[in-house]
Amino acid sequence: MSRAVLSLGSNLGDRAAYLRAAVEQLAAWVVATSGVYETPPWGDSAQPAYLNAVVIVHDDRAGPGDWLARARAAEQAAGRERDPDRRFGPRTLDVDVIAVWAADGTPVLSDEPELTLPHPRAHERAFVLRPWLDVEPYAELPGHGRVSELLRQPAFAAELAGAHARPELTLESAG
Repeated sequence: MSRAVLSLGSNLGDRAAYLRAAVEQLAAWVVATSGVYETPPWGDSAQPAYLNAVVIVHDDRAGPGDWLARARAAEQAAGRERDPDRRFGPRTLDVDVIAVWAADGTPVLSDEPELTLPHPRAHERAFVLRPWLDVEPYAELPGHGRVSELLRQPAFAAELAGAHARPELTLESAG
């Protein structure tokens, strides 16, 4: 039923290994994997830098809830512990469902508390948009426009300046 964009991030432990493990766990559905970027923490600067990437996934039988379940399973496999008092705290792995499209290419919209689509803050986060642009140069974030145009906004200048490509780190899956 769907194609989705998933954002991966890690800033605890062996960050690259956690991202690789997530890609490997999702390998059956991965269509494309972005480059890896090292970025400053967002929302809580008193923590280590993140490694971030994006994967494009596809599964004719998956719905939005399936992508969320797969994202949570990857986080759980990485030992992710959610601290309700520290929403933007450090984590071994964070996998966010950014956007989902139905088989006919129609964006899936949802304002369910468990899964809002598109992700309600994706348009504000260069650490999501920049890797996404690597794998889909003409990508559009539903309701917000082309990713390339979003990244040209002056508000992203500082965040983009702090993001560093890590070409020596690859996440390609054997799947």
